[in-house]
Amino acid sequence: MSVTVTVPNDLMAGLVGPLSENLRSIQEAFPGTRIIARGNDVSVDGEEAALVARLVDELALLVERGQVVDPGVVARTLDILRADERPSEVLSAEVLRSARGRSVRPKSAGQKRYVDAIAQNVVTFGIGPAGTGKSYLAVALAVQALQAKSVERIIMTRPAVEAGENLGFLPGDMMAKIDPYLRPLYDALYDMLGTEGARRLLENGTVEVAPLAYMRGRTLNRSFMILDEAQNATPEQLKMFLTRIGFGSKVVVNGDVTQVDLPGGRSGLAELEQVLAGVEGVAFVHLGSRDVVRHRIVADIVSAYDAYEASLDGAAPRRAPGLGVAASRRSLGLGHHADQEADPARRKAL
Repeated sequence: MSVTVTVPNDLMAGLVGPLSENLRSIQEAFPGTRIIARGNDVSVDGEEAALVARLVDELALLVERGQVVDPGVVARTLDILRADERPSEVLSAEVLRSARGRSVRPKSAGQKRYVDAIAQNVVTFGIGPAGTGKSYLAVALAVQALQAKSVERIIMTRPAVEAGENLGFLPGDMMAKIDPYLRPLYDALYDMLGTEGARRLLENGTVEVAPLAYMRGRTLNRSFMILDEAQNATPEQLKMFLTRIGFGSKVVVNGDVTQVDLPGGRSGLAELEQVLAGVEGVAFVHLGSRDVVRHRIVADIVSAYDAYEASLDGAAPRRAPGLGVAASRRSLGLGHHADQEADPARRKAL
């Protein structure tokens, strides 16, 4: 099959990229296809010529809309096409322009579904692996809502649970002690608003960052509430958080059910979709390795872990689902140093 795509002259340079690196990326993705660019025509020969032609068309549309196309964008555009979505619609949906002038927008079909779900629902759950943009996009949408005056404040929280390491006693006041747990939320906020803008909103209380335990007993009206790392919240904590919602508020709950650090592994997030099934105004968006927007190797690592976990189904012995590193070590008799100090007999035995 042979297809020729005619690209406007002013878009051709942005489409092919420096030293034709974008065309080389397309060629690598379709090794059985021959791609030749002459003038403003791109000729494609091969069994998948029609798909390659659609890819070239979509990339040209992105260039026309002012986006810079590079091999990473080529790969994401192809993933979106294979998911039967329109890349030019997905990748052109700007959420926010950050303080540094950078456009924040979805970079995959899953991320677009996530952004749309937040806009259309009161409560949205984003469930997926690291690097899928759950927290970053949620903060961007919260800042957008604040700037549009559809909410009056932003509340960002997460459970203060150690990720396998025993951090012990941290120096400083309450905020200094919980700062390491909340740092990822601060990072996203500073990126959106700049250092001075974020600091000003934090100081006047328009943006509040606090551990999950500090949500108890509150009613939050006209607030954009973000609960991050929700896989480390117990069922009771999640119920407490979700019942804080007041009038005019919007809630985003993010988590990765494959990275539970709770001792005993009893995460409230894993069962919540069954609990809230059928509740109007609640949406669940599942993201996967195709939605990872960090270094390409992160997507490969996520896929490798998924494949490994699938291969272990039915095998024994196996670590209890959801156990974090610390809990796993305790189950094997390899407790932390602090545990050994508390039990001299056990320390002597070891």
